[in-house]
Amino acid sequence: MTLYFNDQAKTANSTTNDYSYNNFFFSEIFAILYLFKIVNNTILTDLTYQLQMKSYPNQIRVPLAVDCIIFGFDGQQLKLLLVQRGFEPEKGKWSLMGGFVKAREDLERAAARILKQLTGLKGVYMEQLQAFGDPDRDTMERTVSVAYFALIDIHKYEKQLSTDYHAEWFPLDKIPRLIFDHGEMVERAKQRLQYKAALHPILFELLPEKFTIPQLHDLYEGIYDTSLDKRNFSRKVLSTKLLVKQKEKEKENSKKGAFYYKLDRRRYNSKFHAFLNFIPNPDNLK
Repeated sequence: MTLYFNDQAKTANSTTNDYSYNNFFFSEIFAILYLFKIVNNTILTDLTYQLQMKSYPNQIRVPLAVDCIIFGFDGQQLKLLLVQRGFEPEKGKWSLMGGFVKAREDLERAAARILKQLTGLKGVYMEQLQAFGDPDRDTMERTVSVAYFALIDIHKYEKQLSTDYHAEWFPLDKIPRLIFDHGEMVERAKQRLQYKAALHPILFELLPEKFTIPQLHDLYEGIYDTSLDKRNFSRKVLSTKLLVKQKEKEKENSKKGAFYYKLDRRRYNSKFHAFLNFIPNPDNLK
């Protein structure tokens, strides 16, 4: 048995009570977190991370978002995928696919998650475009957004497309007014797309294995937002010696029909610069 004087006894009891209270407090906190885990494991992960995370002194936290710019080709037109925003501000207005990055989520996974959640599309490779950080770009509060873009074959993904947020394809010349600075994002993405199309065979990924010269012509007109003379385009394309003519013809769009071609990828990889000869103003690409 240990005997205490009055002051010692008070101190010992106080310490014991504080210890018991702290145990009770932390046990309640973890009990609440466990309940969150039952409801949503993601919430538990984010809350635990935020409780453990230290903050820089005298610094404000700025929300980080991602926006997805998805271009698609349907065989005739180049289009842009849009959704109707599901929350304020600008609720119900046409928007790119955007959302906030979670506490324990990298940018690429956030972009893939948001794209699937809003459109149903998955397995789409997206390339990072740039960050947009104008202090007044979002009317709610200061928000920085990192934009991603992709170019896909619409027909390959049409069965995945969800209508939960009214996802819809718009021709590039009929895009409605977009929220915030999304219009600027689309223009920057188009410029990057034009540059990549000049140096890489990305446009051929949108075409079927066998395609016609008119299909290729329409795709290039859509990418560069210009009119290309059909005869000159055909002559320049064939002069590259990078297309292999097939025996079959496509006859759905004309009685005479157009011959199918295939891209000689092996020759293309060594002579891709040949396509620069018919790209509008290749020296001015940005």
